[in-house]
Amino acid sequence: MDYTDEGEGQPVVILTGLGGAKEIWHAQVSALISAGYRVINVDARNQGASEHTGKGLRISRHGMDLAEMIDKLHLVKPILLGNSMGAATIFAYLSLFGDANVTAVIDLDQSPKMINDAEWKFGFKDVTWAEFPDFFRMPLGPSTFKHIDDDTYQLVTAVAATSPYDAALNEPFLFDHAFADWRDVIRQINVPFLVMAGGKSPYFNPEFASVTAKMAAHGQSVVIPNAGHILMAEQSAATNAALLSFLKNLPHV
Repeated sequence: MDYTDEGEGQPVVILTGLGGAKEIWHAQVSALISAGYRVINVDARNQGASEHTGKGLRISRHGMDLAEMIDKLHLVKPILLGNSMGAATIFAYLSLFGDANVTAVIDLDQSPKMINDAEWKFGFKDVTWAEFPDFFRMPLGPSTFKHIDDDTYQLVTAVAATSPYDAALNEPFLFDHAFADWRDVIRQINVPFLVMAGGKSPYFNPEFASVTAKMAAHGQSVVIPNAGHILMAEQSAATNAALLSFLKNLPHV
């Protein structure tokens, strides 16, 4: 697995969404380092510069990858920050290890349950069990509402050219990710928990953020206006402001 480790201070581990590369967090990495944090920005297996493999195509394995990264770097009480599938990876980690070695959890535009049913209306678009998994074999459509930052776009475009994402290889993982329901895990989160939604996300109804945050003991939510699913690169200034506001009230280790 490929990652960067920059800055000094309390560690923040960043996890990217499905098919993305860590460079999408360009604006957050610089802001967090300037604010005095150590930033570990990770490419998931089969993404970005990390190795492509047919092994471990399950969200639980991604949770273990995160655990092994925390162990390898001897991280004490990291802050876990993830967008989309990156947030689901954090939930998978918490389901296995709990939050005893976690300071806070931050979810950017990832509903805890992807499939809509009679009791849950905050899944991915309008997909239901009747359409699963075939729905996810089709193109999922644009993830953004507006263009991402120019400098970030240049970085992720360069990565895509040298390390293209293999959607066919990772398809079983997408199905496993979409199948999961993390609501029981979220109800057991005892550390500060922030859910951020893109106000114009093409994937999720932004109301999911407040509904999800209320499941946790110390949950709160923010909706970033005029942002899609990749809010950290579409509205980086607003995302950074909300992120840093949340972080300043956390305990430091």
